[in-house]
Amino acid sequence: MKTVTLGSTGITTPQNAFGALPVQRVSIEDGVRLLRRAFDGGMTYFDTARAYTDSEEKLGLAFGTNGLRDQLFIATKTGSKTPEEFREHLDTSLRMLKTDHIDVYQFHMADQAYAPGDGTGMYECMLEAKQAGKILHIGITAHKIGVAFDAVNSGLYETLQFPFSYLAGPREVELVNLCKEKNMGFVCMKGLSGGLITNSAAAMAFMTQFDNALPIWGIQRERELDEFLSYMDNTPEWNDEYAAFVEADRAELAGDFCRGCGYCEPCPAGIIIHQCARIGLMVRRAPSAAWLNDYWQAEMAKIPNCLHCNNCSSHCPYELDTPTLLQKNYEDYQRILAGEVTV
Repeated sequence: MKTVTLGSTGITTPQNAFGALPVQRVSIEDGVRLLRRAFDGGMTYFDTARAYTDSEEKLGLAFGTNGLRDQLFIATKTGSKTPEEFREHLDTSLRMLKTDHIDVYQFHMADQAYAPGDGTGMYECMLEAKQAGKILHIGITAHKIGVAFDAVNSGLYETLQFPFSYLAGPREVELVNLCKEKNMGFVCMKGLSGGLITNSAAAMAFMTQFDNALPIWGIQRERELDEFLSYMDNTPEWNDEYAAFVEADRAELAGDFCRGCGYCEPCPAGIIIHQCARIGLMVRRAPSAAWLNDYWQAEMAKIPNCLHCNNCSSHCPYELDTPTLLQKNYEDYQRILAGEVTV
């Protein structure tokens, strides 16, 4: 397994890191066990967020009281919009993580690249926290590529976290390379594109082409962890076979599709948007029976009740026309149920 150094931070870690968003969905006991097994298996970079309910608490229980804290790196995020909220989030994160410092503290899903003197006071909060030793490095996460480029070009941030997988286009690759040029750490979120990528070996092999890219795999189950830990000693290497596989997958998936991030929710019509807006792809890429049962038929039946309020579109970080995607998936789903389409 290659190691990655996150730009000027000096943080060096295996190119195989732990995304702790999914551990909020399991019990405390299961979450702590997963985290410790990940560390025992060689993972040393763990990414979480204040917004991930009890994920920080589980990290604190896993690493904060047993002498392991200084052997690993913890990154977390704040979605705060005011200096007062920033300080509250930071103090809460430190308490939940049971630590006196955060290695990388990131603005979460930022809609602008905060800068000194911009009138928000937000970047000044980062500097204040760094000077106090509460955080070691200043980072930012974004879903909009324009904001990401602004952050890199500003020279104000030590790390950028952005969606990156083998479905990425030339603009995203340009972003990764610019981070390398600027000596800025690049952390890849959604390396499996919200579950649409099902070949983790191909996903891992793709990442190895970029020696400055650190993927944080969202891990919830033991079998998922086992799969990624197996790559520590037997890392898939990018080759013609993987390239051909990825090319075929891109042909099917590239373009306007829902990544399943869930930022569009809750829906006032009760639609589970992050699944219903991509169910056609999921039916084709996973055992279809799981998506054609009575439960999902009932959920899909809510789509005609869409209020067209466009709340979902306004919150979509990928700027998708979500109501149109929902309608297309609804029509496709009905054809599948009627046997007009074979999956």
